[in-house]
Amino acid sequence: MKIAMIGTGYVGLVSGVCFSDFGHEVVCVDKDPRKIEMLNRGEVPIYEPGLDTVMARNVAAGRLTFTGDLAAAVDGADAVFIAVGTPTRRGDGHADLTYVMAAAEEIGRALTGYAVIVTKSTVPVGTNRQVAAAVRAANPAAEFDVASNPEFLREGAAIDDFMRPDRVVVGIETERAREVMADIYRPLFLREFPVVYTDLESAEMIKYAANAFLATKITFINEMAMLCEKVGADIKAVSKGMGLDGRIGNKFLHAGPGYGGSCFPKDTQALARIGQDFASPCAITETVIAVNDRVKRRMIDKVVDLCGGSVNGKTILVLGVTFKPNTDDMRDAPALTIVPALVGGGARVRVVDPQGRREGEALLPGVTWAEDPYAAAEGADALVILTEWNEFRGLDLGQMAQRMAHARMADLRNVYPPEDVREAGFEAHVAVGRKGFGLEG
Repeated sequence: MKIAMIGTGYVGLVSGVCFSDFGHEVVCVDKDPRKIEMLNRGEVPIYEPGLDTVMARNVAAGRLTFTGDLAAAVDGADAVFIAVGTPTRRGDGHADLTYVMAAAEEIGRALTGYAVIVTKSTVPVGTNRQVAAAVRAANPAAEFDVASNPEFLREGAAIDDFMRPDRVVVGIETERAREVMADIYRPLFLREFPVVYTDLESAEMIKYAANAFLATKITFINEMAMLCEKVGADIKAVSKGMGLDGRIGNKFLHAGPGYGGSCFPKDTQALARIGQDFASPCAITETVIAVNDRVKRRMIDKVVDLCGGSVNGKTILVLGVTFKPNTDDMRDAPALTIVPALVGGGARVRVVDPQGRREGEALLPGVTWAEDPYAAAEGADALVILTEWNEFRGLDLGQMAQRMAHARMADLRNVYPPEDVREAGFEAHVAVGRKGFGLEG
């Protein structure tokens, strides 16, 4: 199969690279000439473990190329995937479809024969029909079908998610489109991974409903963590006891500073707006958004309390600022709420993150970046674990405590048992949903 992938952001690049690894001929298209030049040099513009290796292998095999020429990529393609950004529209929470519709029009003008136009971007219900209308308006003679094929990739594990998915969702309207999509995903079908065929609207809803449910799970356990702190329970034990119930499951039951990233914040907002537009409010989703914002702000209070009621003049070491480990993505990361508040409160903030500096330098002004957590701990008044990178899971806590001016820890990912923190020589400790020690009052 010949595939054109429009957009080389996170979803487009991972999908294009993986499709080429299936044996398809893939051309990835992007309007940014600098990005195309970088890709043609073999450089990956995002951090995703293993992506560089798979990309290099398929470029060398001649199955994967990069270009800024959309018309040339679309010419003769069996399928054209739209994988451009759908950011939250400023002011109203809607997904901004500007890039999707522009791509649809350009694809319509470039079509030279039958193709399936596949929306990979996360889009509101009804968007694929709008895409079809835009293509017809641009080229009334075009022969095409549209399909909805939402992605379910976890940043940091995207290659494995694509190659071993829980399911592949395909919304189609014709048998011809189904045959094309079946050929594209045949390697997964042959290995018996589920491929779910639906109508267009159901495929669009599946993506939003799935992400909103996962965001709800995270937010629920964070709310339970708040209650655990009041009643003296331990959220780790509560999560384990809940997660062993097969109807609930243990994933996404880890208390922390709130969800962030490229999907959950914008998708929950978009789903809430869809509900409002259709006079069917998604009250649970709306509450999840509000509670998640409250969780992030509550983390600021934890750090301030740890520092005796004020961070003014204090040196605070923050370990991890990306929204999760194994990614350089800073979009809607809890750090973007917490760190500026500390800086605004007069703190001198040092940051260590294995991949966060590239984006973080522009997003977190006023902080000092460091590479070595032990050196950065020298003279610090507090240590905040904000992202649970593996590099921060095996720290020599005793050495960290010795280097600090005041050995205080805010473990906002519950990485370390409180008793280990105490034994290492820390004088004060707070976590999420667990008893701390050494706090004044």
